[in-house]
Amino acid sequence: MTLARHLAKLRYALIVPFALASLASLPSVAQADGFHQPPPPPMRAEMVPGGRPGFAWDPGHWQWEGRGYGWVPGHWQPMREGRWMPGHWVARGPNWFWKEGHWAR
Repeated sequence: MTLARHLAKLRYALIVPFALASLASLPSVAQADGFHQPPPPPMRAEMVPGGRPGFAWDPGHWQWEGRGYGWVPGHWQPMREGRWMPGHWVARGPNWFWKEGHWAR
């Protein structure tokens, strides 16, 4: 085999792993905490139903739907250990990120 063929094989042996590694390091567009250019609309006033034993109220929020925001109504979360921390939008520079709700201890 000629030197040129050996170098061509070596080039592909080095390029392919680097290309795959660079693709793996890109952020996924489908992340739950993805960013969106336009800010979310103001929160809607929502009637909070009376207390429900064994559940915590998760207030409604705006959700990004690809081309704009859609309203997700509030709902009950089954109780777990800790306190329910509702999700919220966070501004980082010109972008907006959704921080999922979670149970805090």
